[in-house]
Amino acid sequence: MKILFVINNFYIPGNGISASARRTVAALKAIGEDVRILAGPNPDPNGPQPEFPLKEFKFPIFQPIIESSGFSYADGDMKMIEKAVRWADVVHLEETFVLQWKAIKVAKKLGKPLTATFHMFPENLIYSLGIGPLRNWKWINRTLLKAWRKHIYNECAFVQCPTEAVLDRLRRYHFKSKLGIISNGIIPDECRRPQTPPEDYLAQDRIFNILYIGRLSHEKDQPTLMEAMRYSKYANRIQLHFAGNGPQAKRYKNKARKMSKEGILAYEPIFSFNTRDELRELAVKADLCPHCAPIEVEGLSIMEAMQQGACPIIAVSPYSGTSQFALDHMCKFPAQNPEALAQRIDYWLDHPQERWEMGLKHSKSMEEYDIKKSAIAFRDALAATL
Repeated sequence: MKILFVINNFYIPGNGISASARRTVAALKAIGEDVRILAGPNPDPNGPQPEFPLKEFKFPIFQPIIESSGFSYADGDMKMIEKAVRWADVVHLEETFVLQWKAIKVAKKLGKPLTATFHMFPENLIYSLGIGPLRNWKWINRTLLKAWRKHIYNECAFVQCPTEAVLDRLRRYHFKSKLGIISNGIIPDECRRPQTPPEDYLAQDRIFNILYIGRLSHEKDQPTLMEAMRYSKYANRIQLHFAGNGPQAKRYKNKARKMSKEGILAYEPIFSFNTRDELRELAVKADLCPHCAPIEVEGLSIMEAMQQGACPIIAVSPYSGTSQFALDHMCKFPAQNPEALAQRIDYWLDHPQERWEMGLKHSKSMEEYDIKKSAIAFRDALAATL
């Protein structure tokens, strides 16, 4: 089966949709499918390029903001789009922008079936702009979702819903396409955390390592974890580590520095941008991995941390599907509530043996989300559209 992925930039680093697409394409190729990419250029001129390349489209005035958000847009060269669509058996859309709308027009003209993955809620876009509480923007979120439904998703024969939260919401909005839950999946790495904790694990003076993996952006809400330190009885023994980069990096580093000077944090938080292997090692050593994002379709970063036996504490929100992966009520907290998060942190630090066992339990549960299983289910769903 010849599958065309339509995405603005397949190779850009630090972008969750691009990273997920790269993994899905690799998994599909591993099971024998012929997959090619219609996208803008790889920012690394020495790296691989799309089989159907488009030029980058740069927005006057807003381009620096777009780049700081880890995004890049491709132009809509209709000749290249038509060449790509003619090649394909199935056209798969990864986003909801102008490029995808143009690909839909060509696919309908040529009689090619369309499919899509629902990667982000409208709230992801609005909240990332940092323009205030979500409750002030419900009307624009509803308008965006209805526009995506009409102009993108209802044109597709099948829409992949990575989590139950996505499926439930799309059903409430009466999407006409066939909907199915298929996780984006994670690479099946072996858990490197040993079955028994190290000798110094129960030491009374040990520093606790709390790790947050995710883009430094409004929608990941790292400040909730920082603010939780105001309420934790273990704040003077906690080393916070934020692994990620993003548009709010400067602001969050300044906040962490200020809280350290105030004496709220005994250890100034670490900020780093890591390779995938480095993230796995950090997760192995972490005592806890909170995940505060109030808006998220499927948190692959926390799933990969759980795969390495890290005990999670995941935000519960009507705009997030990630909390479905938590196996215990103490591994969840109400989104944007630092006091509740601090209470969960203190509970798990009070119970070290249970914390270790809970981490390993989560690691076992991640076996269900092997990306090969996802690729096979995804392939079968696309084949059913032919």
